[in-house]
Amino acid sequence: MTIIPSGMSRRHFLQHLAGASAIALPAVSFTEALRANSEDLKKRRKSAIMLWMGGGPSTMDLWDLKPNSTNGGPFKPISTSGDVQICEHLPLMAQQMHHMAIVRSMSTREADHGRGRYYMHTGYVPNPNVEHPGYGSVISHQLIDQRPELEIPPFVSVGGGSVGPGFLGMAWAPFVVDSNGDVKNLKMGLDQDRLMQRMATLSLIEKGFIARNGQQAASDHAKVLDKTLSLMTSQQMEAFKVRQEDQTVQDRYGNSSFGRGCLMARRLVEAGVPFVEVDLGGWDNHSDIFDTLKDDKLPVLDQAMSALIEDLDQRGLLQDTAVIWMGEFGRTPRINGDTGRDHWARSWSVVVGGAGMQGGIAVGETNSDGTAVETEPYSAQDLMASVCRSLGISLETTFTSRNGRPMKIANSGKVIQELFS
Repeated sequence: MTIIPSGMSRRHFLQHLAGASAIALPAVSFTEALRANSEDLKKRRKSAIMLWMGGGPSTMDLWDLKPNSTNGGPFKPISTSGDVQICEHLPLMAQQMHHMAIVRSMSTREADHGRGRYYMHTGYVPNPNVEHPGYGSVISHQLIDQRPELEIPPFVSVGGGSVGPGFLGMAWAPFVVDSNGDVKNLKMGLDQDRLMQRMATLSLIEKGFIARNGQQAASDHAKVLDKTLSLMTSQQMEAFKVRQEDQTVQDRYGNSSFGRGCLMARRLVEAGVPFVEVDLGGWDNHSDIFDTLKDDKLPVLDQAMSALIEDLDQRGLLQDTAVIWMGEFGRTPRINGDTGRDHWARSWSVVVGGAGMQGGIAVGETNSDGTAVETEPYSAQDLMASVCRSLGISLETTFTSRNGRPMKIANSGKVIQELFS
C-alpha cells in the first residue's frame, strides 16, 4: 500500500499524485466562487440544460392542441406571453413562453423507446459498429475550454442516466446524481486517510499499466479517477446541495424530484457546468392519459420548468443557456380504446429557448388532426445542429470514431433557421 510520506500534506500529496493541473484544491468558498462566476458571465460562457421526458410525452396535449378534432382530447388551449397557445394545464409556463419556441414540425424515424432515446440524444440511429456520443458528452467536450477552473464534472445527469459518451471516451460520461444531489458513496466506508492511500495505489498501478500498454480503457479510467479525487475535495460540490437555497426559491420550483433537479441545474450552470440533463419520466401513457397528465405530470412540469426559465432569466443566465425540452417521440393523434395514446414519431413537438434562440414563436405546423407535418419537417440532427449553433459550436466540427471513421457533429443536421431570425 502506498503511504503518504511524513511531512507531506494531503493537498501536496494529491497534487503530486495527479498533477497540479489535474487537481486544484479551491481556497475560496462556494459563495465566493459563484460571485467570481457572476463576473465571468461577462465573458459569455455557454451552457445547456436538457429536460428529458422519458417515455414519450403527448405533445399534442401540451404544445400543439387540436380542439376542433376528434383526436384533440379534452384539454383547451390558452394564450401565452408569446405568439403561441399551449395547454390550459400549463398556466405558469404560459407566462414564460416569450422565452421559448415550440418546434411543431418534428418528424423522426424511431418510435421504439430505446432507439428513439438514442436517436434524439445523438442525432444518429443505433449502429452495432459504432457508439455515438450524446448531447451532454458532445457539448461538454466542446465547451470545456471556456471554464478551466471547473473541478466538478462538465456533464451532470439528474434523476436518471443519459446516453453515454460513445467514442469520445469515459472522461465525458454523465455524472449521475439524484435530485437531492446525492452521489454514490465515494468514500466506500473508509476514513479519509485510508481512502487516499488506496486511491493513490490504484492511480500508480493504472499509470504504470498505461505506460506499458497504452490501452484506451485504462487511460479513460485513470482520467475518471483523477476527476473523482478532485470531486472529493472541491468546494464546487456545494452546487449539488439544493436544500441550501432559500425556502422561497425551493417552493417556487416545487416539492418534487423534478423541481429539485431543475433547481440543481440552475445552480450547476451558475457554478460553470456546461451541460445538465434533468429527467422526468413516466410519459408512456398508453391508458388513462388525460387524468395522468392533468393530475400528475403537468402540475410538476409546469411549476418546475417555468421556475427554471424565470430564474435563469432573472439571473442573466438565459441569454447564454440553451434549454431543450423533449422526449424520444410523441404519441398518436388517435386516442386508443384505453383512453391513451401510443407511440408516434411522424408529427410531434419539442420546446427550446435561451442562448440567442428566438422565443414566443411556433416553428412549423401539423395538419388539423395532428397526423402529419404540413411544413418542412425537422429531425433529431436538425435540432441538435440548432442547439450547437446557439452555443457557438462550429457545425464543421468532425470527430473520429474508434474505428477511424469521421463523424460530423450533429450528423450534418441543418439549422432550424426560424429559431435565429
